[in-house]
Amino acid sequence: MPQQNNPHTLGSENIGKLLIQYSIPAIIGMTITSLYNIIDSIFIGHGVGPMAISGLAITFPFMNLVMAFCTLVSGGGATISSIRLGEKDLKGATSVLGNTLMLCIINAAFFGILAYHFLDEILYFFGASAITLPYARDFMQVILIGTPISYIMIGLNNVMRATGYPKKAMLTSAVTVLANVILAPLFIFHFHWGIRGAAIATVLSQFIGMVWVLSHFINQNSYVHLARNFWKMNIRIVGQIFSIGMAPFLMNLCTCTIIIVINVNLQKYGGDMAVGAYGIINRLMTLFVMTVMGLAMGLQPIIGYNYGAKNMPRVMKALRLGILTGVTITSSGFLICELFPHAVSSMFTNDLELINMAASGLRITIMLFPFVGCQIIISNFFQSIGKAKVSVFLSLSRQLVYLLPFLVILPQYYGVKGIWMSMPTSDFFAFFTAIISLGIYLHYLRRSNLQKNM
Repeated sequence: MPQQNNPHTLGSENIGKLLIQYSIPAIIGMTITSLYNIIDSIFIGHGVGPMAISGLAITFPFMNLVMAFCTLVSGGGATISSIRLGEKDLKGATSVLGNTLMLCIINAAFFGILAYHFLDEILYFFGASAITLPYARDFMQVILIGTPISYIMIGLNNVMRATGYPKKAMLTSAVTVLANVILAPLFIFHFHWGIRGAAIATVLSQFIGMVWVLSHFINQNSYVHLARNFWKMNIRIVGQIFSIGMAPFLMNLCTCTIIIVINVNLQKYGGDMAVGAYGIINRLMTLFVMTVMGLAMGLQPIIGYNYGAKNMPRVMKALRLGILTGVTITSSGFLICELFPHAVSSMFTNDLELINMAASGLRITIMLFPFVGCQIIISNFFQSIGKAKVSVFLSLSRQLVYLLPFLVILPQYYGVKGIWMSMPTSDFFAFFTAIISLGIYLHYLRRSNLQKNM
């Protein structure tokens, strides 16, 4: 087996080199995915119109709900795979892979059928108006039909990264995005399929990615590959996958809830145009957040493996380097959006009212963005070491404990501006909650080491 695809180098190679090896492909993959979403929005904004941007914004909570049920499986499967490899348990990692695939299929079928049946009701609940509903419906009908494809691609791609193939995992995203960038303008501008064409391009490109990922795990030369009886479920493994995956699941579920509240409030205080402005802001902020999430994905196998091997100095070194890099990424996003808000907003539309509204909101929402990088890395650190309860708490803290109350209170006094103000305020409190949680854990580690040495 080639050295670069040997996961056991996670326990011996230089941490900085490993971070580059694992995080750069993951960052590129997540950034490419975010850019694809941005490019998709640009095509829709210029090819369909500003109300299509608002309709697409209505689908954001739905897309988070779709991802929630996917990450419930993929997040847990990837983490447990890394820990099993750290414990030198190749058979266990193989079993996790099979269970992850089957759970992806089951979750996709259950969620996709149920959501499709109640689609209009859900979209109205998410803040759709009579004007934006047709756009949102056309987009989500296609996405829901393609959920089995999406779940298999995303779920197994995360396991691929966690089992020693970060570059291959990056290529999955690259191939998928390249296909979408080619197909989306073709379907929107040439065939005039509108927002439905963008959704069809998304599903077709994910199908290509799914074939790529499945071919990797069917190949017997892959370090971890599908066994003949991969469809046999193990209750203990399923429980572990759901336990660890609960943190990213709840994070996506909370994000879904928050975006619903934001959309409903924006519809109330600013109308469809304000919802469209948030669609632009959300896409821009997500680009940098997903970049940090890519960093966290690269860190996950490094931290998970060394935690499984009980090599805590390497775990803490990886964490420190991850926090520094994460803060650098979100600080870059802060500077770009604060200095050039109109320029970045105008990429999505030619409508001056929408551009001005998005630029004004962007400057406020991004105010404390540098803190976000640290908070994300710390939350994912606890997930990577199997501390699901702490990770769930940190995932919930920003969304439910802080942001939701501010979204209820501030708009009553400041209208749309109050909605924008709620986001940096919650970033501030979530950051300190993460720092305090990490401090408590480190104190526990030091105390445990002292007791062992006594």
